[in-house]
Amino acid sequence: MSETQRIARISLDERTVIRRSADIEHERRVAIFDLLEGNSFRPIGDFQGPYHVLMGMEENRLALDIHDESDAPLIRVLLPLTPFRRIIKDYFTICESYFQAIKSASPSKIEAIDMGRRGLHNDGSDLLRERLEGKIEIDNETARRLFTLLCILQIRS
Repeated sequence: MSETQRIARISLDERTVIRRSADIEHERRVAIFDLLEGNSFRPIGDFQGPYHVLMGMEENRLALDIHDESDAPLIRVLLPLTPFRRIIKDYFTICESYFQAIKSASPSKIEAIDMGRRGLHNDGSDLLRERLEGKIEIDNETARRLFTLLCILQIRS
């Protein structure tokens, strides 16, 4: 991990968030912690990090407001969410099944659901990397954590 080409701080614009369950709040905290522990993030252009990123939603698009260490704005990246809709919907469905299963299901059933959950998560993070191509270079682990946060921003109730 480069000391300069990384996210040093990340915030979610939560103006549209109504309420989150304890499970989802835990996922948010873990994703942010893991992201800040190790990530590779390089906006295309002549920018110097480390970066502060504000993730939010704007008119059915993901908005990534990227700032430098002193919080001066550098670049804003907008991504349409339409390509993510199916994966996010399926991911929410399987996550709900997973959270229910861990309360009472057998270990083999929990493992099977978790494998499906990880597969959808991989698909979402791959799509995120693809859609950011030419705008921001990120590694696979950074994409996974950003996809988790993208999903959390989609929760409306």
